[in-house]
Amino acid sequence: MALLARGRAGLDGAAAEVRAAGGQALPVVTDVAEPDQVEEAARRVEEELGPIDVWVNNAFTAAFGRFTDVPPEEFLQATRATYLGYVHGTRAALTRMLPRNRGTIVQVGSALAYRGIPLQSAYCGAKHAIQGFTESLRCELLHDKSGVRVTMVQLPAVNTPQFTWLRTHMTRHPQPVPPIYQPEVAARAVLRAADHPERREYWVGASTVATLLANAVVPGLLDRYLARTGFGSQQTDAFPPPRGAATSGNRRTTRRTTAPTACSTTRRTPSAHSSGRAVITSDAPSRSRVSQAQDTPSCATAGPEVEGSLIWGTEDEDRTAIGR
Repeated sequence: MALLARGRAGLDGAAAEVRAAGGQALPVVTDVAEPDQVEEAARRVEEELGPIDVWVNNAFTAAFGRFTDVPPEEFLQATRATYLGYVHGTRAALTRMLPRNRGTIVQVGSALAYRGIPLQSAYCGAKHAIQGFTESLRCELLHDKSGVRVTMVQLPAVNTPQFTWLRTHMTRHPQPVPPIYQPEVAARAVLRAADHPERREYWVGASTVATLLANAVVPGLLDRYLARTGFGSQQTDAFPPPRGAATSGNRRTTRRTTAPTACSTTRRTPSAHSSGRAVITSDAPSRSRVSQAQDTPSCATAGPEVEGSLIWGTEDEDRTAIGR
C-alpha cells in the first residue's frame, strides 16, 4: 500500500496502521494541489508496486465561515486542493489506465456536491465542481467505449479531525451537521465502490439519501430550512474555540494550517478484499485516529455517532438500496 501525503506525521501514522495490519506501506510526500508532484508520485508507485488499477480521490481543504468573511486566498487554496486535487489525481490515473484500457477511479464526494449549505461556500463550490467534472469525464469515457470506470461516493457528515485542523471564522467550535457517521462507514462505502464501479454513484447514509432527494424536489424549502438551522447545527459549545483563534470583528479566525486529504488505491487482484497492492494518499498533515494528538477532540459528541450505513447505488435513473 503506497501512502501519499503532504505531511510526514500523517504519512507515518497511516503507514504504521498498514504495517500493523500485515500490509506493505510505501509513503511518498505529495501535495495534490501540485500536478507535477502527483504525476511523480504516480510514476514512483507504479515503479515500486506495479500498475495502478484503482485510484481514489479524497483531497480537500476548506475554511468555515460566511462567504464575506473568507478571504480570497483561503478560497483559492480550498479550490486548488479540493477541486484541482481531484483533477490532478484523475489525470495521473488516466495517463496510466487508458493505454491499458482498464482501471477504476473513485471520487469521494459529499451530499454537499448537490446541496450547498451556509458557512461552507468554498467547500460546497469545490464539491459541486468535482461533480460536474466527473460527469463530463464519464460521458467522454462512455463515448470512447473505454474499459476505465469512474464512480462517485456521496458521503454524509463524518467524524474526522478536520474540524480541529481547518481554518474557521466562526466564534464557536465547528462541527459536522448531525447525524455524524464514523470513518469506517465511509471506508466501507469507498471499498464497495472500488469493487463495483459499474454504478455511477453511491449515496451513503440515510441523511445523504434524504438530502439529495429533498433537494431534487423542494430545493427552495431546503434553502429556508438551512437558513434557519444551518448556522447553529455546524457549531458547538462542547469544546472551546480552536487554539490560536483571534477575534476578527465578532468572529474568530484560527491561525492553524488547513488540512486537505486525498486517497488513491492501486491493486492487481479483482477484489479489494484479496491480497494486492494499495496506495493511500493525503495532501496534508492529517492525523490518523491512532496517531492523532491526545488534545484533539472528537466533534461527534455534539451529535449521535452512527456506525451502521445505508448505501444506495445509482445507475442511470435506477436507485437500489445495496447496503445496511
